[in-house]
Amino acid sequence: MYVKNMFVKPIDREIKGVIKVGQGDDENVRQELEEYVVTRELQKHFADFFSSYKKGIVGNTDKMGVWISGFFGSGKSHFLKILSYLLENRLVDGKTALEYFIEDRKIKDEMVLADMRLAANVSSDVILFNIDSKSGMADSQNNKEAILSVFLKVFNQHLGFYGANPFLADLERQLSDEDKYEDFKVAFAEIRGKEWEDSRHQFRLIQDYVCKALVQIDYMSMDAAKNWCASATGAYNIDVATFAEMVKKHIEKKGNNHHVVFLVDEIGQYIGDDSKLMLNLQTVTEDLGTACGGKAWVLVTSQQDIDSITKTKGNDFSKIQGRFDTRLSLSSANVDEVIRKRILEKTESGKQTLGLLYDEKDTIIKNLIIFNDGIEKKLYSDRNNFAAIYPFVPYQFNLLASVLTSIRTHGASGKHLAEGERSMLALFKESAMKIMDKTEGTIVPVNMFYDALEEFLDHSHKGVIIRAYDNEYLNPEKSEDCFDVAVLKTLFMIKYVKEVVANLENITSLMVSNIDDDRIALKNKVEEALKRLVRQTLIQKNGEVYVFLTDEEQEINREIESQNVEISEVIGKVSELIFDGLFDEKKYRYPAFNGRYTFSFNQFVDDRPYKANQNHDISLKILTPNYELGTDETTLRLMSGQNASILVALPDDKAFMDEIRSALKIEKYLRLNSSNTVTKYEQIKEAKRVEMRERSGNARIFLEQSLRNADIYSNGDKLQIGAKDVSARINEALGKLVNVTYHKLSYIDTAMSEANIRSVLKGNNNSQLSLDGTTQIPNRLALNDVLDFVSMNSLRHAKTSMKSIVERFTKPPYGFVGDDVQWLVAKLFKDGDIAFFVNNDVVTLLTKSEDEVYRYLSRKEYLEKLLTEKREKANDKQKKVVREVMKELFNVTPASDEDDAILKSFQQYATHLKNDLEKFEIHYKNESSYPGENVVKDGKSLLLNLLTIQYSTEFFKSVNEKQEELLEFAEDYEPIKSFFIGDQIEIWNRSLRLLKIYDDSKTFIVNNEIEKVIEEIRSIMKSRTPYREIRKIPDLLDRYNDLYGNLLAEMEVPVFIAIEEARIRVAEELDGKECKEKLSRKVIEAFAEIRDKAESCNNVATLQNIKIEADALKVRLLNEITEEEAKIIAGKGTGSSDDPTGDAVSDPPGTYKAKKTTTVSIKAINSEATWRIENEADVDRYVDALKIKLKQRIQEGVTLNIEF
Repeated sequence: MYVKNMFVKPIDREIKGVIKVGQGDDENVRQELEEYVVTRELQKHFADFFSSYKKGIVGNTDKMGVWISGFFGSGKSHFLKILSYLLENRLVDGKTALEYFIEDRKIKDEMVLADMRLAANVSSDVILFNIDSKSGMADSQNNKEAILSVFLKVFNQHLGFYGANPFLADLERQLSDEDKYEDFKVAFAEIRGKEWEDSRHQFRLIQDYVCKALVQIDYMSMDAAKNWCASATGAYNIDVATFAEMVKKHIEKKGNNHHVVFLVDEIGQYIGDDSKLMLNLQTVTEDLGTACGGKAWVLVTSQQDIDSITKTKGNDFSKIQGRFDTRLSLSSANVDEVIRKRILEKTESGKQTLGLLYDEKDTIIKNLIIFNDGIEKKLYSDRNNFAAIYPFVPYQFNLLASVLTSIRTHGASGKHLAEGERSMLALFKESAMKIMDKTEGTIVPVNMFYDALEEFLDHSHKGVIIRAYDNEYLNPEKSEDCFDVAVLKTLFMIKYVKEVVANLENITSLMVSNIDDDRIALKNKVEEALKRLVRQTLIQKNGEVYVFLTDEEQEINREIESQNVEISEVIGKVSELIFDGLFDEKKYRYPAFNGRYTFSFNQFVDDRPYKANQNHDISLKILTPNYELGTDETTLRLMSGQNASILVALPDDKAFMDEIRSALKIEKYLRLNSSNTVTKYEQIKEAKRVEMRERSGNARIFLEQSLRNADIYSNGDKLQIGAKDVSARINEALGKLVNVTYHKLSYIDTAMSEANIRSVLKGNNNSQLSLDGTTQIPNRLALNDVLDFVSMNSLRHAKTSMKSIVERFTKPPYGFVGDDVQWLVAKLFKDGDIAFFVNNDVVTLLTKSEDEVYRYLSRKEYLEKLLTEKREKANDKQKKVVREVMKELFNVTPASDEDDAILKSFQQYATHLKNDLEKFEIHYKNESSYPGENVVKDGKSLLLNLLTIQYSTEFFKSVNEKQEELLEFAEDYEPIKSFFIGDQIEIWNRSLRLLKIYDDSKTFIVNNEIEKVIEEIRSIMKSRTPYREIRKIPDLLDRYNDLYGNLLAEMEVPVFIAIEEARIRVAEELDGKECKEKLSRKVIEAFAEIRDKAESCNNVATLQNIKIEADALKVRLLNEITEEEAKIIAGKGTGSSDDPTGDAVSDPPGTYKAKKTTTVSIKAINSEATWRIENEADVDRYVDALKIKLKQRIQEGVTLNIEF
C-alpha cells in the first residue's frame, strides 16, 4: 500500500503552515475555521478564556489580560487568530465563526459554548496585529518603538484613522466627532484631485491642500491651519492615561456594552531583555484595566510564560502579573494532536495495514531505533500509536520543536522563520509528501525535514550543505540523494538541540528510512560518511560526538588545527587529569592501626615527573601508549623489579590523548586570537570554549576507562587486581608495593603516641601479658634494630644523632612514623641501653625532667643536637655494692633495678645526707671541740664527688672504687649523728660550761679530788671517738659539782666577813654626818647587792673578786660621804647679806678653809698580797717601798685616808 493512500485527507493538498496575522482573505479564513483542531488541551484553554472574558461582559473586572505561551511552532499564533475570529464573530461564506465551531462540534462543553455565544453577541473592536511588524523602524541603536505607540497606531488604524501619524489621526478623530470628517475628505478631493486616504501618507508634501480643505469647511482659519500643520511634523507626546481615556471614550460612544480587544502576537520576542518595554506593557495594561473596567482586553502571545519573563527582568512586575490573570500554555502534546488530526489521520484500510505491519515487525522496530545518550525519547508504544504517527517516529515531534526554536535563534535568515512561516504542521506535511509514493514500511528520517527549512536558513549554514553537494570527494556523481550529504543535514538539524547527543549510534537511529533497514549495515555506512565529512572539515569529532560546522566554524577549525602542541604539553595534561582528578591521593594509607602509616609516592607519566622536587621512596608511574621504551610485558617486568615503583601501562588507545591535544589546540587558539570581537566569531569562540571543556571532559572519561583496563606491574610481577575502580586498583597495587618495600613495618606491633612516650620516661611499665601469661615487651623487634644501629656506630666511636635514627627508621625497610621512633629511643634510654647527650653534656632523668627529655626527642631543633650512644650497664657486682652502701649509709634499698633509677635514688638520699652534714658543720664552727669533725668533712667530700656524677656508668664505677671509704664513713657517721640529734651534745655543752668555770678559778683551787674529776672529764672529751664514754660524764659532773660546792662554801666565809666589815666601817663613817639621811639608803642597797652576788656565786675566782669589790665599794662610799659632807658644810657656811645695796660680803682675810679628804684602800697602794720577811733588811725594803708609794699619793689640800 502506498503511503499517500493511507491518509483520510490528501497529504499533498495545500495547507497554510501558519496563517500569518494580517492574512485575512475569506478563503484562508474558511480553511482555518474548518480545519482548526481543538485538542483536549485547547478545550480547556477555550473554557478558561471565555470564562474570564465573560466577567467583563456581565460586570466589571480589571483582570483583562490573557498571556498565551508556547514554544516556537506550537500554534499559539494560530490560536490567537481563531480567538479574534470568535470575538469578532466574523462572517465567512454566510456562516459566523462560532457556527463553524458549533457545526463541527469542536467544543464539547455546552457551558463553554454558552460563554462563546455571549462573547460573540457583544459588539467588539477586535484588533489583531504582530507587534514587530506594526512597530516603527528601529533606530541605529536598535531601539524599539514603545508599546504604547504601537497600541495607539493600531487603534487609530482600526478606527479608519491614519496610524502612522498620530497628529493626523487626532485631526481625523476630532473632525469625525464634529461630523466634518466626510466634508473634509470631499473638500480635499476637490482641491487635490485625489482621495484623502490615498494621499495622507504624503502629509509633508500636501500640507497646503490640507490647510485649504480645513479653511473651506470652515473648521479653522488659514493661519491656524498652517500653525497646526507645522506642529504636526514634530514629536508627538502622549501618556498611557490619555490613551486609556481615549479607548474608554470610544467604548462609551459605541455603547451597548461595547468591547475593544487588542490581540498582540509575539510580544515576548518584541520585549526581549528590554525591561523598559516590559514596564511600558505593564503600564498600558494597568491603565486600560483601570479606565475601562473589563471592556478593553489585551491578549498576547510569547514563547515564555509571564513568570519566567518577569523574573529575569529584575524589576517589580507584580502589577502586570495581576492584570494577566488568564494564562494559557500550549505544549508539544497539543502540536502532536493537531498534526495527527489534520494530516496524519488514516483510513481504515491504512490503519489495518499499519497495524499488521507493526505486529510483524514489532521487535525489529524496537531494535532498529535506539538511543544511548540517556535522554528520554518517545518511541512507538503499540500498534495503534504506530498507525497514528506513521510515517513519522514519536520522538520527532519534540525533536523538531527544539530544532525550529534553535534554528530560529542560530540559523534563520531574515524574519520569515521568526514570523512563523514554518510551522510544525508544514514541516511534517512536506516531509510526508516526499515519501508519499513509497510503500508501507518507509519512514521519514530526520534529514528529510531539512529540505522544508532550507529556504529560511542563512548562508553560513545553507552554504555548507550546497558545497557538500558539489564536493567531488563526497558526491562524485552529483546525486540529489547523496547519503553523505543526508548525514550532514542530520547533523545540522541537531546541531543546537540538547535532546540528542550526536554520537554514531544516535545518528544511525536518526537516519533510519525504512523499518526493514539493516542497522549494522546502516551504522557502518553512517560511520564511513562521518569519517569523510570529518576529513573534509565539514564536521568535527569531539570525543564520541560529531558536530556540524558552519563556514566560520570551519575557518576557525583550520586555524585551530594549525596550532602546534608538544607531546610534553599533552603528557602534562594527562598528569593533571590523573593526579589532580582521577587519582588525586598523594599518599598511600596503610590499613594497619587505622591508617596511622601513610606513604608519599613520586608521580610520573612516561618518566616525566608531575611536580618538581619529588624524592619519595616509592613511585607511581603511568605509561601512555606513547611511552618511548614500549609497554611489552617483558620490559615492564624488568623495569618494575629494578626499583620500588608501580607501573600502570595504559592500553593502546590514544583517544584520551587525541582529545587532550585538541583541547590544548583550542586553548592556544583562543589565547592567541582574543582580539577578534566580531559577533559571529565571538559566538563560535564561545562554542569552542564549551568544546574545549567538553573535550577535556571526554579525555577524562577515556583516560579513566584506560586506567580501569590498564596492566599493573610491581616488583617484577604483573599484578592480578580484581577491582575496576581506578582508585581501588592503584591503591591495591600500592599496598602490595608497600608490603614489600617496608617489610619491617610489622616490627611495630603496638602503636605508640605522645602519652606513651611520656609514660615510658616516667617509668611506667609498657609491657604486655601474652596468652601464656609471660610478659612481652611491645615492639621488641623494632627496639632491637634501633639498639643495633646505635651500637654499630658506638663501636666506631661515633655518636648517633636523633636525626640519623629518624631518617634510618622512617625510610625503607621500616617506614615508622615519628612517634614510633621517639618511643623506641625513649624506651632504650629509659631501660639504660643508650645514653643521651645534648651539646656534649650527658642527659639523664636526674639532670633533666621528663618534659625536657621529651622535648629533646620531639622538637625539630634538637634533631641534630640530641646524640646517642650504646651505654654500658652496671653489672650485678656493681649494683650489689651500691645497694650495700645505700643500706649502710641511708638505711634504704633502691626499689628499681634500672641504673638511672638507682643513681637517682642514691643521689636523692645523698643530697639529704649532705644537707645534714652541712648542718653539723655549723655546730663545729660554733664549737670546735665537738667530736667527729674530720669524719663529717671527709664524708661530705665523698658525697659531693658522687653527686657531681651524672652518668650512671661512672657512678657505679666510682661507688665500687670507694666502697671501703663509704662503708667506713657510714660506720663512723652513725655515732656522730646520734651525738648531734640525741642528749650527748647537751652533756658535752654542760661539761664545757663547768670546765670553763674550773679553768677560770683553778688558781684558787687546791683540791686533789676536784682536779682528778676534771682530768677524767677532759680525758673523755679529748678522745677521737668519745661517744661511748660520754655516758660517764654526767656522774663525773655531779661529783665535780659536789666537791666544788663544798669548796665554794668554805671560801664564802671570809668573803662575807670582809663585806660585813666594810659595811660596818662605812656605816660608822656615815653615822653623825649631815649627809646620812641622803646616803644611808644607797649604802644599804649597795652592800645588799654585793652580798646577794656573793651568795649566788658558783665560781671561786669570781668569789675572790667579790672580796676585792667589797673593799673597793667601801673606799668609794667613804669618799662619797666625805665629798657630800663637805658640800653640805660649805653650803651652810655661805649666806645672803642684809645690806640694802645687795653686795656680797667677802671673807675676812686669814679665814681657814677645810681640806679635801680622799680615802684609798691599802690594797690599791700595795699590790703585793704577801710580804716575805726574813730579816730587817726585808722590813726596810718593804717599808721603804710603801713609803715611796704613800708619798706619791700626797697632794696639796688633800687628806689621804688609808683603809686597811
